Parts: sequence; C-alpha cells; structure tokens
Amino acid sequence: MKKISLTFISFLLLCAVLLHASGCSANIHAADLMDGVTPRKWETGTDPGEKSAEVTDFAIRLFRAVNEDGKNTLISPLSVLCALAMTANGAQGETRAQMESVLGMRTEDLNAYLCAYVNALPQGDRYKLHLANSIWFSDEDGFAVNRDFLQTNADYYGADIYQAPFDNRTLRDVNRWVRNETDGMIPEVLDRIPSEAVMYLVNALAFEAEWKKIYEKKQIKDGTFTKEDGTELTAKMMYATEHVKYLKDKNATGFFKYYNGEKYAFVALLPDEGVSLSDYVNSLDGAALHTLLSEAETASVSTAIPKFESEYSAELSEILQSMGMTLAFDENNADFSGIGTVASGNLFMSRVLHKTCIRVDEKGTKAGAVTVIEMSKNSADAGGIKQVYLDRPFVYMLVDCENNIPFFIGTVTDVNA
Repeated sequence: MKKISLTFISFLLLCAVLLHASGCSANIHAADLMDGVTPRKWETGTDPGEKSAEVTDFAIRLFRAVNEDGKNTLISPLSVLCALAMTANGAQGETRAQMESVLGMRTEDLNAYLCAYVNALPQGDRYKLHLANSIWFSDEDGFAVNRDFLQTNADYYGADIYQAPFDNRTLRDVNRWVRNETDGMIPEVLDRIPSEAVMYLVNALAFEAEWKKIYEKKQIKDGTFTKEDGTELTAKMMYATEHVKYLKDKNATGFFKYYNGEKYAFVALLPDEGVSLSDYVNSLDGAALHTLLSEAETASVSTAIPKFESEYSAELSEILQSMGMTLAFDENNADFSGIGTVASGNLFMSRVLHKTCIRVDEKGTKAGAVTVIEMSKNSADAGGIKQVYLDRPFVYMLVDCENNIPFFIGTVTDVNA
C-alpha cells in the first residue's frame, strides 16, 4: 500500500499553485491533490435497482434513530451514506465490519452501487439531483496518506481532494465548497476546526424540481394545520385532485406528487387518526416501505399540501453509535489504517455533521443537504376518489421513482417552525 510522502505533497502543492483552475476551484486556496490522482472511468456492472431495498432499509433505520417528538426533522440518507461509504474505504478489521453492518452491505459493493446509482440519476431542464464529494487533509508534519485510499474515492465518488493547513482560511474554503455545491441552500456547515482534526470527508447534495402540474392561484387557499397538541395554525394549503399513486398501509394513507418528467416525486404519508407521528415513524420498516412504494396503485386522489420551509441540523455521532457503529468513534481502538497514519496517536471519527433544508411551494421543491465526517487523532381500493389532506403532522420523502429510494425523508409537526 503506497503512501504519499510530504515531499510528494509539496510537489503537488506547487503544481496546484502553478495550474490554478478557473471557476469554483479558483476560490479554493487549498492544494488540489487531484492533480496527482486521475479517476478511472469504468463500468461497475452494477444494477442500482438490485440494492434499492438495502438502501431504503438504511434510510429508515437512520430516520427512526434521528426523529424527535414534536420537532420537524429532515435528513438525506443518501448524503450520509455517501460520506460514510467514502470513510469506510479507509476502515479495517472490526471497525470496517461494524460500518458495513450499519450501512447494510460490504464496502466494495457499496462503492459499486453508489457509483452506478449516481451516474444513472436522471437530469432535465426542470429537475435535477446533484451530488458532489470532497476530501480535505491537514498538511501537518507526520500525517501520511495512503494513495490507494485517494484513488478509490476518486474512482467511485469523483471526490475532489485537497490538502490544507486547517486554519481559518481552510474553514472558509470548506464552507465555500459546500455553499457552491448546494446552490447556496447550505451557506456553511463548519463553525470551527478543532486542533485534533486532520481530515474531513464531505458530501453535498442539491435537488431542485418543478411540479408536473404547477399549482394555480385558485388552488392555494388558507387552511388549518392542527398540531398533535391540538394547536391550530393557519397555513397556505395547495389543493389538487390528480390521478397519482395512492398509498395505504395499516396505519397511514399517502400519495405521490410528481415533479416534471415523473423521475422524482414528493411522497407523503399521513398517520391515521389516533396514531401519533412518533409511533408511526417507529413502526416504519425499510423492506415494507420499499414494497409500499414499489407496488402502489394509481387512483384519483384529492390532496392538500401546506407550503412550508424547513431547516435541520444534527451531530450524528451518538445516533450512529446507537445503530452499532461504535469502534469508528473509539479514539483508542478505531482502525482507519487504510486512510493513512499519523506520527503519534490514532485516527478516529470525531464528529458526523449533517445539515439539510427544504422549500416546498406552488412551483415545486428546492432542497439541499451536506454531511461532513470529521476525522481526528487522539493525543387501498382505487375505485373512488381518495382524500389525503396534510393538515396535521405527517411524514414526507423525496423519492427517486426509478428505484423508489427516498433521498430525503422528514416530518412536519409545525408549519410555522
């Protein structure tokens, strides 16, 4: 396993300065190590549909672990999965085994899956789902990086790779990169760079799409959204009756609301009267949800969606540990020797930062997400018209209709939050 020496890194730093690129990268002051790593273009031979159930299962397990009573939540399981998968490429032994158990598949299979999945995502003039990845290394003495770790993440994830002094300028660079790659939806994700931090692995995701049928003014009316405690709130509700996929399980009803091109959809699930949102979220099962989304039948459905905006941020370390990923956060026993070595100490995952935002209105939806891994060193019947009015707390998703995978999933408990 080859390692990048400090001399080689210095050479790359000189090359990056001399060959400073235009556009977004021109605003980044860190040394671009992609000058020394050429991504291989190759077919993985993987059908994204084959692992859809496993990915949906991870999404639901993470969503259940994150959800809090009475609060709006919004996560991007796809963003978290990409960031953790890049990190898993440097994990070894039991640390890797635990990560694979939580993520739902072997690292090699996850690499091939995500590469094939992202490359196959549909894009159009009125809809897009954009993902970008980057890896940032400290330039401190004694930190040697394994070249094949960089190569793997370049091959499968197209990761931008930067070497930087991890000072305030680097802080601004990381936040600028995130802002650019999320179309400004996430202006910043890092508030500080701790002295022990030596690497950041970052995934950014941006989604924007127009509805297949944009709401007209006459379809937008004042309505009432009732919180679980009985509080009534005035909300701008968007009403429609459309021929769409109708969802029904033993505790909820729901529907698909398509975006232009029908490649992506807003999917809502409204718990039945008497079923709390928390109980419904806890009852969700990845396999059952994947089946529900895949086998939904078309019906005439009268719907009402509140116009809303939501922002969410969380530090996921404790949540991932509760899911079984404990060794990765153990500063003494984590094994990330596949990433590289430090002269003294041990590499471990110190923080997993996740931030999301969404805006849903009469024209469509715009959403952004970012996940940052901080590595540190220790010193029903379809015959009639159905009705689903989202006028009380509900679960919603943004779904890739080809594979029925939720790439965003959240709850609305308060339209004024």
